[in-house]
Parts: sequence; C-alpha cells; structure tokens
Amino acid sequence: MTAEARKRSSGVGTSPRPARGAAREFPVELDRSLDTPLPVQLAAALREAIDAGTLRPAEPVPATRELARRIGVARGVVVASYEQLIGEGYLVAVHGRGTAVHPELAGAGQAGAGAARTGGAGATQPQEARRALAGDGEAARSAKPLRPPQAAAEQRGEPLAPGEPIPSAINSPAWRAAWREAAARAHLVAPPLGDQRLREEIADHLRRMRATARAATDVVVTAGTREGLGLLLTSLGTTHGRGLVVGVEDPGLPSLRGVAARHGARIVALPTDSEGLDTSRLPEGVLDLVIVTPSHQYPLGGSLPLVRRRELLAWAKRGGVIIVEDDFDSELRFTGSPLPTLAALDDQVTGSVVLLGTFSRTVAPALSAGYLLAPESIRAMLTPVRRELGGPVSSVVQFALAHYLGTGELRRHTARLLRRYAQRRDLVSERLAGIAGVRVRPMDGGLHAVLEFVGDDAAQLRRREQLAVRLANEAGLGAQPLGGYWQRRGTGMAGLVIGLGGSVDAEFDRALRELAAVLRAAHPAA
Repeated sequence: MTAEARKRSSGVGTSPRPARGAAREFPVELDRSLDTPLPVQLAAALREAIDAGTLRPAEPVPATRELARRIGVARGVVVASYEQLIGEGYLVAVHGRGTAVHPELAGAGQAGAGAARTGGAGATQPQEARRALAGDGEAARSAKPLRPPQAAAEQRGEPLAPGEPIPSAINSPAWRAAWREAAARAHLVAPPLGDQRLREEIADHLRRMRATARAATDVVVTAGTREGLGLLLTSLGTTHGRGLVVGVEDPGLPSLRGVAARHGARIVALPTDSEGLDTSRLPEGVLDLVIVTPSHQYPLGGSLPLVRRRELLAWAKRGGVIIVEDDFDSELRFTGSPLPTLAALDDQVTGSVVLLGTFSRTVAPALSAGYLLAPESIRAMLTPVRRELGGPVSSVVQFALAHYLGTGELRRHTARLLRRYAQRRDLVSERLAGIAGVRVRPMDGGLHAVLEFVGDDAAQLRRREQLAVRLANEAGLGAQPLGGYWQRRGTGMAGLVIGLGGSVDAEFDRALRELAAVLRAAHPAA
C-alpha cells in the first residue's frame, strides 16, 4: 500500500462527542499486502474502535459512500463490513437514518477486559439455589437419551444423519502431500500439549478465520471437542475436590452434555430463545461451568448478540464460572463472514472462556483431532494433567495437519465446502416445499437443517414427530427427532433434524425425496 493510500486510509476524531446525527471519525488502517480481505480488515478496525470507546453506543458511523471515498476502497468493501458488524450486534441499521453503533451496548459493559478470576463457584454456592434447580438435573438424567449426531452418522446407509461432512471432500493433492510430509517425520514424537508448528498454525487459523488473535501458547491439541472437554473437567475435578455443576443450553447438542454427565457432573438446563442462551436468566452462585454455542446455537441456529456475550462474560467473572465455547461448525457460515468467537472478547491471562474446536466438520471425523484455546490462568490447571496423561493425537496426524494448515489449503477447502452446503440447504427447501404442516427453518450455516412441525395441537405434533422418525428409520434415512434435543421431554418443538453431509450428491437428493414422502405420510390428514 502506498504512503499516499495509507494517509487516505486513516482518520482520527478530535471532538469528545460528535453533534447529533454527525458521524464520528475513527482510525482505519488497511493493508492491501495482507492475505486478509479488506472487508475483514475494516470490520476489525470498526470493532476495535467500538470496544475502545472511540465509537460510542448510538453514535452514527459514516455513510458507506463517504467512508469508501475517505479510505480509498470500493463501496462494496464498506457495505460488507457494515453487514458483518450488524450481524454480530456491533452496529444497527435504521431505515432512513443510516447505520449507528448499537445503542444497547451502553449497558453491557466491557466484560472480560483485565478481569481477574476469583476462584471456583463452589465456595459460595447457596444450597437453596442448588435444590431449586435440582429438578432440571433430574429431568436431564431421566430423559430418553438422544443419539449423538455423529454416532448416528457412523451407521452406514443413513444419508440424512446429522453431524457428518460431505464424504471424500477432503481428498485432494494438497491433502495427500501433507501426509507424505508427515510420513517422513514419523520417527518424531509430538509434545503432550501438541506439536509446536501445529499450535502455531491453529493460532494463525483462529486469527484469520475466527477473528481471534491469541498466542500459540494458548493452544492445546486435543482429540476433538469431547476429549478437550474431558481434559478440562478432569483438571477441574482435581482442584475442586467435589462433583461439578455444569449448565448446558436447552435445547442443545447432546454430545458434550453426555461427556459432562460421564464425569459425574450434575447437569442444569439453561433456557434459550431465538438468539441463543438467555443471559438474563442465568443462575447466580450455582454453576462451576457452562457450555455454550454462541456463534451457531444447536440445533436452532441462533447467534448470541454482542450485548449478551458481554453479559455472559460479566456473569462468569462475578461467579468464577468457566465458559466452554463449543465452536463446532461456526466456520461454515453461508451469509457474511464467520462471527468472532466469544474468546476474542475475553482476557488472555485471567479470562473465563475455554474455546473448543474440531477439524471433524471441515476436514474429516476420522482424524479425531481438534484444539482447545484457554487463557493462562485456566491453562495452568490443564498443563500438568495433560503432561501426566499424555497427548491423545498421533504425531503423524499432527504433522499432516500442520502442513495442510500451513499451505492455506484448509481456507480454500472451507470456501468450497460452503458453496456445496449452501447448494444442499437450497435443495432441502426446494424438495420439502409445500408439505403441509412442515416449516424448513432458515439457517445461516452449519451441517444440518431443522424441519419444524407447525400446528395448534402440541400432542398431535409430538405424535407426528414419533411417526416421522419411525418411518425415516425404516427407510434408513437417519433423521433425528427435534424434540429430543430438549432435556425436559415434551417441552420443546416437534420436528426433525437432518444432516447436509454424509452422502454423495445423488444419494442426498434421493434421500430428500424419500423424506418428503415420509413427511406426507406422517401428516394427520394422510
């Protein structure tokens, strides 16, 4: 970027508060020599200005044409950046009044910045609060277990089972070259926390793909999200010396809920709505740990707004609660760029967020490889346990992944996957359109689709769900009951959850046609 262009790309405000309706200036520095797209750079600059207080809640931001002219980029760059930040909750657009910083950010605070952890929640947990919530845990234990999506997908002949990526999508020259490189180093053993090069590549991957800038030392290589959560729970168990209390979203993904239960934790259901976890209803002084999916709530797909993210961080800081951010498929977002992680808002030293990531969705489940990102205070608990237990991922797998990430091929592969999943999402809407009493819920990303049964009679909808699941199982399709994702049986929606991967294109289309016949047959009027 030329010196003249750099000069055009920066602007600094001088007045403490702009006049009503006037857009405040803010620093912008765009570097065209970087691999990072200009809309992503501009969004990061705006995000930083809002977090730093340079741009304040309810203050207008420059019009897209004006900002594009000032920093010397196409208007589309600014439009894309604004749309991304509107989706994240940083900005809000009002018809006829332009775009402004979201006014609700005023009361959310800057939770997580420089916050010191105050110890486990168990020391101050009131017994009355525990007993008041015991019913949720009992209901969770007594509810009929839902087959985890990936376990369902492991059974052959189930083309619509949730949790599986498109088969053979990873088979490419770059992938084969990565394994040849790894085979040449098969005599080496990776350290317990993971191969250093892989940790560095994962940190770079999070910076580029998830807007999360953290040091490689914060990364621990895992055998996937379940193993990473198991490591954390084991570490907490040794420090707390008692049973843990774990909060989970209701509805939510059953796999991590099951891991916590297997470690002896008491499970507490936490209510959600269309935007994800309802942070206004979080219990005080009860939980040791909470598992959340802020970027893509499962299975309904809500994205936690920025205001709630900050409320969640502030709540965790007050109670000494650890937040486990399950980032299972957040990179697979059809509209806009992937949302930044909750960990990106957290303090890198004394923070509360442990990010769990996996390569099962974007690379291949057979790898059984993933990562954990933890602030220094929590990582200090994990490290001795990992060193004692040893690393769970083979060195060859780690070397191959490091090489593959280093070439940038995973980012290109993810872009190709997004196009294919978007096509399959559209095919779902096309094949299942017009079926009485069935609504295909809109989804911004992910590997699954939700088919909601609509009607006034809840009992009848539940019977239709049961019949549809039975018929789908008989047809070998692998669809899962939507109601099964709620911990308290009979309290949630009725419908089906289906996967967008797990079969070749022709098989996927055939399965959708069969599912359409199943849904029609399960209708009460059939």
